[in-house]
Amino acid sequence: MILSPYELRHKIHENPELSLEEYQTTELLERTIKEAASFYNVDINVYRPLKTGLIVEYNGDSGDEYLLFRADIDALNIKEKTDVDFKSKNEYMHACGHDVHIAILYGFFINVIKNKVKKNIIFLFQPAEESKGGAQKVIESGILDKFNIKAAFALHVNDDFPLGTIASTRGTLFASALEFFVDFEGVSSHLAFPHQSKNALNALRIFLDVLDKLPKNPMEPFVIGVGKVSAGSAINILPGNSHVEGSIRGVNSENSLKYFEDMKNILSGIKTMTGVDYSLSKGSFYSEVVNDSLLYDKFIPKLSKTFNFIDCGLKMTGEDFGFISKKYPALMCWLGSSKGEHHGLHNPEFLPPDEVIDVGIKVFETFLD
Repeated sequence: MILSPYELRHKIHENPELSLEEYQTTELLERTIKEAASFYNVDINVYRPLKTGLIVEYNGDSGDEYLLFRADIDALNIKEKTDVDFKSKNEYMHACGHDVHIAILYGFFINVIKNKVKKNIIFLFQPAEESKGGAQKVIESGILDKFNIKAAFALHVNDDFPLGTIASTRGTLFASALEFFVDFEGVSSHLAFPHQSKNALNALRIFLDVLDKLPKNPMEPFVIGVGKVSAGSAINILPGNSHVEGSIRGVNSENSLKYFEDMKNILSGIKTMTGVDYSLSKGSFYSEVVNDSLLYDKFIPKLSKTFNFIDCGLKMTGEDFGFISKKYPALMCWLGSSKGEHHGLHNPEFLPPDEVIDVGIKVFETFLD
């Protein structure tokens, strides 16, 4: 017998892997998908354009148009704090629900091949959504250019919304997300002799004070935040080095890039003031996720007949499905997963119930009409 979506979810949740390290996950997916195709006597093509991740091509129609359905497969560097019997066996965790996304896409695949659906479909099990820009890497591989993809779809679980609820919005659903890193390089000294130092901690402090004071359009949603700083090695040594990591979120990628460039002016001024040198670099950069208006108008009324639909507006969360929505007409929805609990994404206790898998499969099936 083939694995059920619930069983696959549990196996993947037990063995989470970080971005671009999803080797066991990929092997399990390929083996399970090929076994299912053999069980139902259906021919598929399986591609691995990157070292991890998987693309499955199903041909159910004589035409050349394809629909693309995507699930992300990587986990987070978070230690799980749940007590379920399929909890993570290592130091990582599927704290963003990617194990559920995989199970939904797999369950949808099973229904497609079992019912011999008359559509051409690409099932994209995408690596590295959480970091390292997996969607962009898949696109840059050129594999998707083999297919005439007319629309792309994705879901994301979220316990902000009750189980059975679907949430989305017209236009921008997820913000663009640009990571930035700053290293300050000065000269350390004993704190008794501050005149001998170029204090990198002072440079970092000034940077944080000024960072959000650059002019911004008050009519455009925009967030800049710092999540990690480090400096110093001893209580009585003024630091010669310090480090900052943060993220810029907005609804316009170009404005985020301009803000990044303007940060160089801040850092140049700090160097003049303190004598502390700096280096500024980008991390992952995800485009905003934009829902295609024609797809939205076509499918949201259909979803609303079956599910409780909420127009949730823009979320400042980042999602690399934005690269796909930039290349193809796309539609993405939040998938409510709460049965009363609320932990939030990227939380060590985040654990959507298995029942949300069935809801997600039904949503994907709606997009076939």
